[in-house]
Amino acid sequence: MNITKKNLWRGALLLAASVALLVLPIAGCTPAAEKSVIFGDLSWDSAQVNNRIAAFIMTHGYWYEVEYIPGDTITILQGLRSGDVDVNMEIWVENQQKAYDEAVASGDVLDLGNNFGDNWQGWLVPRYMIEGDAARGIEAVAPDLRSVADMADYWELFKDPEDQTKGRFVNSIPGWECTGINSEKLVTYGLDEYYTDFVVGSDAALAGSMAAAFEKGEPWFGYYWAPTWVLGKLDMYPLEEPAYDDAVWNSTKGCAYASNNVNVAVNAAFAAENPEVVQFLDNYATMSSQHNKVLAYMQDEGATTEEAAMYFLREYEDWWTAWVPSDVAAAVKAAL
Repeated sequence: MNITKKNLWRGALLLAASVALLVLPIAGCTPAAEKSVIFGDLSWDSAQVNNRIAAFIMTHGYWYEVEYIPGDTITILQGLRSGDVDVNMEIWVENQQKAYDEAVASGDVLDLGNNFGDNWQGWLVPRYMIEGDAARGIEAVAPDLRSVADMADYWELFKDPEDQTKGRFVNSIPGWECTGINSEKLVTYGLDEYYTDFVVGSDAALAGSMAAAFEKGEPWFGYYWAPTWVLGKLDMYPLEEPAYDDAVWNSTKGCAYASNNVNVAVNAAFAAENPEVVQFLDNYATMSSQHNKVLAYMQDEGATTEEAAMYFLREYEDWWTAWVPSDVAAAVKAAL
């Protein structure tokens, strides 16, 4: 990544933003001419909730019209480069490192830094398979299972209902970069001989398969990540992998995922024309614990992503009001 170029862009734009904020109208006065912003709407809940938190603030604090364009990780990144997308609130950088580095180095995309960096992704099984669960009457069926290196010995516990000669590894969805990474890992670890690579159709199907197995006390082996409601609610055991190593990752993927930088990024031309919101988006930062709580609220209440965004804004008022000037915060609070 061309850090010098990025810092020059960022410094110039944030300076412009500071000047622009001095002349923003006071909340309650006639708003400035309405502008528009297009968010890249990725397919998982936390990304969509982040979009709607930012969108509500931009709508009611900065008087922007908002649009969402759905897409997968690479499609949205391409849109961010071309200007078809203005803002991506949740880029898992290391999952698309090469393409992202090229986008930033070209000057097409401005990286505004971490939204949240305290995240995790990897392979899991239910903890009750290893430790049992006396309260539910579940006995440990794999007490010595600890790592991916052990999984070849336990494939029969995870039999694929469509292919009884192998176990089933539940992979993520088509279009996600991590889906291809997981497939490569299966081959590197030699587990493709023992497990089918079952690619689900949606995030809901992926989470649902884990939750359904957990509710029944059945085996489950697959990929997931945090922050998510499902890992906030279910006691899953992260399987050990060799520690992350750049050389190994760049050759065979035969090691653990690195902790990702989950960043906010904007189209550079949009940033140059909209300095007032660049300052806000640069300040935007959340934590996995907050998202776990918000996503659990969605699950428990059957809430939409819009309702979850309102929940965040009400629950964490002291947090988000630090992102924006006081007049913007007052306008947003009045709209809640």
